[in-house]
Amino acid sequence: MAAPLGPVRTTDTLTRDALAVLQPGFTGTTAPDWLLRRLDEGLASVGLFGRNVHSPDQLAALSSQLRGVGGDILIAIDEEGGDVTRLEVRRGSSFPGNLALGAVDDTALTRDVARELGRRLADCGISLNWAPSADVNSNPGNPVIGVRSFGADPQLVARHTAAYIEGLQSAGVAACTKHFPGHGDTAVDSHHDLPRIAADLPTLQERELVPFRAAIAAGTKAVMSAHILLPALDGDHPATLSPAALHGLLRAPVAEGGLGFEGLIVTDGMEMQAISATYGIERGSVLAIAAGADAICVGGGLADEDTVLRLRNALVGAVRDGELSEKRLADAAARVRALARWTRSAGAAVGTAPAPGIGLTAARRALRITANGPYEPLTGPAYVAAFTPLANIAVGDETPWGIAAELTRLLPGTRTATHTAESAAALGTPALIDRLLAEAAGRRVVAVVRDAHRHPWMHEALRVLTAARPDTAVIEMGVPQAPPTGAVHIATHGAARVCGHAAAEALTNDTRTGPAAGA
Repeated sequence: MAAPLGPVRTTDTLTRDALAVLQPGFTGTTAPDWLLRRLDEGLASVGLFGRNVHSPDQLAALSSQLRGVGGDILIAIDEEGGDVTRLEVRRGSSFPGNLALGAVDDTALTRDVARELGRRLADCGISLNWAPSADVNSNPGNPVIGVRSFGADPQLVARHTAAYIEGLQSAGVAACTKHFPGHGDTAVDSHHDLPRIAADLPTLQERELVPFRAAIAAGTKAVMSAHILLPALDGDHPATLSPAALHGLLRAPVAEGGLGFEGLIVTDGMEMQAISATYGIERGSVLAIAAGADAICVGGGLADEDTVLRLRNALVGAVRDGELSEKRLADAAARVRALARWTRSAGAAVGTAPAPGIGLTAARRALRITANGPYEPLTGPAYVAAFTPLANIAVGDETPWGIAAELTRLLPGTRTATHTAESAAALGTPALIDRLLAEAAGRRVVAVVRDAHRHPWMHEALRVLTAARPDTAVIEMGVPQAPPTGAVHIATHGAARVCGHAAAEALTNDTRTGPAAGA
């Protein structure tokens, strides 16, 4: 760790460059004084999270406040749509996520959805979106990607990644394609530990890298690195810290076997355990910039001034100690500033017409309905049994999911209850289902699951429930890998609010447009 530095002079180019490569977060819905001071001293990016968002008007005011001090700065957010939303973190997204768009497989629709999402971001002053996910979900047991991927076929993922980038950037918002070189074949969540992908280089070239080549061809302004270890590229360092992965593969010219990317390379969150528990965020940030990254994403978990100062000091100290090239740091800072200038000019030139219903249109088209026997549409209050897994950190546990709210809107008096692995273990599955049916009190049962194929307890609960009540409807809101069960099985390909809206319509044959169609 670098020794603490003395007082910082705002004219110090090295210090300004060290601040420029940071993308920190903060708490609150207005900018704290410490952040405004650092913007004046050279900080060129800010990352926003759900905790910073109350409403579109508030977010636009916050963006204006930041730009009033920082001028040309990048205001970034993690708004994938679907399960991962920050704009609508407390109510659920108005847009289905990638898997739903991949299931429809209409690139024009994907482009239109991304354009409308970009328009809403731009209206709020956001200039960089940490999306789309270009990961090929080749491992259906993946605990962190899943519905965030367009699918398991590299070519499908590639064409929708390109369409998403084109749509988003046509609204003046820079895309940040992630998680390079591909997080889809992992069984470990890098928020918790360091995943390892054993695929050889030919497999990476034919699978993981296909969507990233398409993203670069489509003009993505940024790429986010993944905290994953790929021995085929580098047996010692995760991709975020690997010169072989960033400089040698992502940056290298196509003629030399690389992808030829010339835009901004952003790290995934440096406080994630794959980096912080192994290298520490200071050492990790120095290694990332040295390896070829241009911007350090931090702030999802560490959102204070001390974090910014620690990373600034570590980078300045590494240059002074000869561990990090001053030119490498200056080049990284220049790329950040160049992208900030692009977003200002691109945003000023855009006038995107609103398309408020596009999310619901996409969610309806993504439904896959399997009837396993006669099924009458719901006409009266139902009982919704939500079998709920542990929340994915990328998604967060504050974003609601399911269909209960949407079904209650169509069928007032509908009741709901949540069941977890803990309750199944405590009661035993037969007793859990007996209690569920007693609570249902004769109402039609709608069972809602998320990735049933990854959760044996959930699979067993469905088996016992559908045996006792064959007329049960089953709604799968994750990856539909398990065989369809229930009298009717609806795969939504995501758990966004708009997906629940579409599923509720299908259960009731009621397609009246409700609040999920809007922002």
